[in-house]
Amino acid sequence: MLNILVTGSNGQLGSELQALHENYREYNFTFTDRESLDITCKDCISLTCKEKNITHIINCAAYTAVDKAEENQDNADAINHLAVQNLAEIAKEMDISLIHISTDYVFDGKNYKPYAENDDVNPQGIYGKTKLDGEEALLHVSPPKSIIIRTSWVYSSFGNNFVKTMLRLGKERDELGVIFDQVGTPTYAKDLAEVVLEIIEQTSRLSRFARSDEDYEKEKNGHCEEQSDVAIYHYSNEGVLSWYDFAKEIMRMAKLTCKVSPIETTDYPTPAKRPHFSLLNKSKIKKEFNLSIPFWKDSLDECLKTMGERR
Repeated sequence: MLNILVTGSNGQLGSELQALHENYREYNFTFTDRESLDITCKDCISLTCKEKNITHIINCAAYTAVDKAEENQDNADAINHLAVQNLAEIAKEMDISLIHISTDYVFDGKNYKPYAENDDVNPQGIYGKTKLDGEEALLHVSPPKSIIIRTSWVYSSFGNNFVKTMLRLGKERDELGVIFDQVGTPTYAKDLAEVVLEIIEQTSRLSRFARSDEDYEKEKNGHCEEQSDVAIYHYSNEGVLSWYDFAKEIMRMAKLTCKVSPIETTDYPTPAKRPHFSLLNKSKIKKEFNLSIPFWKDSLDECLKTMGERR
């Protein structure tokens, strides 16, 4: 029996995992949030893991307020970096598999082709920097059977996200400007949740992730000097689009009459710099886990139906 601890369970990914967990009756889930488990407290994590005999941790907890992070660096660092180190140390001490969710913001967005796991990292803001620091802490501690999954543009029927904002504004306004010069791919949190559980199912049959020296050299990525047992993967839905394209399709599927106009990033200044190019190369995760990743429009369609917004 696998005993799975989910942190940040009230967020988008955590909520999707809660919605799916009834389909995985062979697993015991413990869902926690900031009130029920303080992951900045190492002893608190240890106690919970011992009481529940935890075999896997899915770390969905994160400080995701990208702009606020510029002014609240300590808070962002506590959750995105130091808490990850705590989880990693407990995972190593107790032989727990840790799946940590990271972000495309660890890159600078200046690439010309989809980012691979071994591409150079260069975060442009506090959010990305603290998420990278969390990755480095996990790689340094190196708990066996653990992985990092970087993702991008997450949305869900749960929580606050771009899709919900567009639906709200599309009903309130006649016209809306949306950025067209930032390119990436959305990630439906339900799809990501299913992938995480599929990875747990597949890897629970293995004693640990098999990683050659060649794999390590390719993935070291400037993180750590020593070899790590932690593997890195990229995941998003399939396809390429801008935020403008995304907004247009949301309005079309929801049959909202709000006119969406393209604007440049310079027309919508924010405290934190956003990457202009966030495409992630997903060939590694597809190959190693034999995954078929849904096209972004199909996943958006499913999400809007779940929300009762598909027309």
